[in-house]
Amino acid sequence: MTFTLKNTFTEIGNATLFAKQFFKEVFIPPYEAKEFLKQCYVIGYKSLPLVAITGFIMGLVLTLQSRPTLVKFGAESWLPGMVALSLIREIAPVITALICAGKISSGIGAELGSMKVTEQIDAMEVSAINPYNYLVVTRILACTLMVPILVIFADAVGIIGGYVGINIHGDVNFYRYLTQILQSLEFLDLIPATIKTFFFGFFIGMIGCFKGFNASSGTESVGKAANSAVVTASLTIFILDMVAVQITDLFF
Repeated sequence: MTFTLKNTFTEIGNATLFAKQFFKEVFIPPYEAKEFLKQCYVIGYKSLPLVAITGFIMGLVLTLQSRPTLVKFGAESWLPGMVALSLIREIAPVITALICAGKISSGIGAELGSMKVTEQIDAMEVSAINPYNYLVVTRILACTLMVPILVIFADAVGIIGGYVGINIHGDVNFYRYLTQILQSLEFLDLIPATIKTFFFGFFIGMIGCFKGFNASSGTESVGKAANSAVVTASLTIFILDMVAVQITDLFF
């Protein structure tokens, strides 16, 4: 038990130093713009189909599951607003972040772990290339930027899924559906939900890079780095969401 706790605190300390180095390196040239754009494409664009399918199913299922309860209380007209609020404030950010943790964080961990094991990172250092700047900073920045965009995309697709779910049991005009959603939303509903997605993206990228960059020697460590990145990133997302909800209740 003591050994496990010691390892845990050692890991947290190393991760803190790793994050400190990121904030130091991110402002130091050269700025790897080309690699950053490439990572935005890999992390953002290539995740769109998975996020679209998941977002549509979230909206559809949430509508179908919520409708019978609201009908019992004669509050079926509240369904569009309730679905939109649930998706935008909580469900879409968390589920999308978990998808990104499974897809992106594991991919980064495996990629950097493989480069570490095959000594490609050492070769970059010998070639006078800053591997941290080129490999880590670009990926963390890309995750921080693209995860909020993916969440907004999931919100939009989820609302469309909710519209399909409502029309399974009735015939609702899309303009009326959208109007009810906009009437139920406030600007303050969007701010906390958007801000926390930047933190989700940052930690997804940070954890994936940390696990991969610090992989031990041997091919087995690549799989361990990928698996550990997914588990740690997923747990971190739930912790961040819990903190974000508490802060939102206090200030919003």
